[in-house]
Amino acid sequence: MTIRFILLVNRQGQTRLAQYYEYLSIEERRALEGEIVRKCLARTEQQCSFVEHRNYKIIYRRYASLFFLVGVDGDENELAILEFIHCVVETLDRYFGNVCELDIMFHLEKAHFMLEEMVMNGCIVEINKQNILTPIQLMDKTSNPQFKLPLSSSAFSVF
Repeated sequence: MTIRFILLVNRQGQTRLAQYYEYLSIEERRALEGEIVRKCLARTEQQCSFVEHRNYKIIYRRYASLFFLVGVDGDENELAILEFIHCVVETLDRYFGNVCELDIMFHLEKAHFMLEEMVMNGCIVEINKQNILTPIQLMDKTSNPQFKLPLSSSAFSVF
């Protein structure tokens, strides 16, 4: 599968997370995001979740106040991408506990890290939620102030 970009957007059209797997300049990204977001947010719930825009196929889904938009090549399987979006949401839910826009805003680096664990160079490489979350949970443990490394020199002695 070739994913070109992943966007998380709120109902007002503000991008909360953007991950690109091909090079686009800042101006191109801004223009592309604006066009896609306007096009997807203007659609009703009765319309399908697939939109063709330029040379991309956009698959999107709304969860609560966030829209998850994935841009792929034109020959990708739309239902597989919808399943991937659902897996992303379930992973975020498992970590944050009913993920919301504020979780993404205040923990953007963790959301990016989860996506990086799931997608590499535009290809989905991992969908097992536990495998995705284990490195983040380990980082959380080591950054926790209760986790302390021994500071005495005897901890490093060979004897």
